[in-house]
Amino acid sequence: MFAAFLTSLFLLFQSPAVAAQPTPTPTPSPQVTVKIGDPQEDKKFALDEPTSVTRQSIRVGSRTLNYTVTTGYMPIREERTGETEAKIFFMAYRLDTPNPAEKRPLMFSFNGGPGSASVWLHLGALGPKRVQMLDNGFMPPPPYKMVDNEYTWLTETDLVFIDPVGTGFSRALDPKKAEKFFSVNGDIQSVGEFIRLYLTRYERWSSPLFLVGESYGTTRAAGLSGYLFEKGIAFNGIALVSNVMNFQTIRFADGNDLPLTFIFPSYAATAWYHKKLPADLQAKPLETVLREAESFSVNEYGPALTRIDRLSPQEKDALLEKYSRYSGLSKSFIDQNNFRVDLGEFMKELLRDKRLMIGRLDSRFTGYDSSAAGDNPDFDPSMTAIRTPYTAVFNDYVRRDLKFKTDLEYYILGGGITSPWNWNVNNGYANTSIPLSSAMRKNPYMKVFVASGYYDMATPYFATEYTLSNMNLEPPLRKNVSVKYYEAGHMMYIEKSSLKKLKDDIVGFIRESVS
Repeated sequence: MFAAFLTSLFLLFQSPAVAAQPTPTPTPSPQVTVKIGDPQEDKKFALDEPTSVTRQSIRVGSRTLNYTVTTGYMPIREERTGETEAKIFFMAYRLDTPNPAEKRPLMFSFNGGPGSASVWLHLGALGPKRVQMLDNGFMPPPPYKMVDNEYTWLTETDLVFIDPVGTGFSRALDPKKAEKFFSVNGDIQSVGEFIRLYLTRYERWSSPLFLVGESYGTTRAAGLSGYLFEKGIAFNGIALVSNVMNFQTIRFADGNDLPLTFIFPSYAATAWYHKKLPADLQAKPLETVLREAESFSVNEYGPALTRIDRLSPQEKDALLEKYSRYSGLSKSFIDQNNFRVDLGEFMKELLRDKRLMIGRLDSRFTGYDSSAAGDNPDFDPSMTAIRTPYTAVFNDYVRRDLKFKTDLEYYILGGGITSPWNWNVNNGYANTSIPLSSAMRKNPYMKVFVASGYYDMATPYFATEYTLSNMNLEPPLRKNVSVKYYEAGHMMYIEKSSLKKLKDDIVGFIRESVS
């Protein structure tokens, strides 16, 4: 049951598509313009929607940013027949500057799921506008508001937000053939084709190029790095926010103990935050507690799992004592679960005495279930806290500010993926760290930035550390990987201090990658 819960919550954005003809890089004008392509060209490219182009500005510190936003669709065609099979919706931000556009970095952004639209990174961290949450990232009262984003990445790079097929407004033209796009490989190929077309139509082949993905978007970004290199597209840098490339590290399943080992330090972080640890541990800084929990997990807990039914009574009691000490769970609960406490069980148990459950995307959040009993939560309180504000603000913003008029539902998270996701593996787990490591060997100039939240239970930071180590990069290439940590969750940027830190970190990363 929780496996289904885990899969569904990995969806972060989702939307169907309708097509529009992107125009060449537009010349800014003081007025909002809607450009409609030549009818013959529309027919040729099977596009039936105009592209909206608006000119806007915000104030960032002492600097005024004037920028142009292009909102529309890109056709995805079958390679042999040229038939349009899907239409991918995008929102592109270009800083108005006298310098040639090809000299300015260009970053393609998407979220995860699979099944999530690009709205979270777009209106949470990167774009010039953001959803106003409480400073700690918790949900404000409605109606929800949008504010200028003083930490926008537009100061450093132009931005293109992509909604893969089945998310946002992006849709397959023939729903019966949509499953072609609902797979690891099909998703990479369609998003890769979008990027190729964008570089071509907007004449950005000479720009420094970047990718940023979040959650399953990091899976996609890692796969794209290898796929597009073989098509002549090399990236200066790839940013992985809340990374998951090797799904064996997060899939709780019989016979797979890796997730139990790698999520344990996140259990400790969560217990520390909610003050469930012994007094001596609560008095220590979070990072100190995490180093101790990491050491226990890899040196004692992980090895013990290989022989858990052969532990002596003394060994078992010692292991129970330490597991309880760092997790905040009772020894009896741990023993009843044979030391294998999966995420759903932890979410439900840690604060059961208060009749509360904790969040999966961000374990700082708490909520009330329909019943305090049971083994797994009914929902993720950290997802419900952000879903409504982001949905409402985006739907108002895209129509009112970006002038993109449509009656289509914007699939923000789920709804547009109409068939089971094909992981393109047999008797194994999807793992796109392999094409990423290959791309890094072929393109030794490419830098990789990884952002992890300590309270992220969906893609635990310790699992990411294992994945990076398991890429077997030679020391000169390993130096191209930088990792930063945040005292927040999966979307660390909803917490204001982490939003600022993420911007500071990415500025250094981008500038180093183009120097």
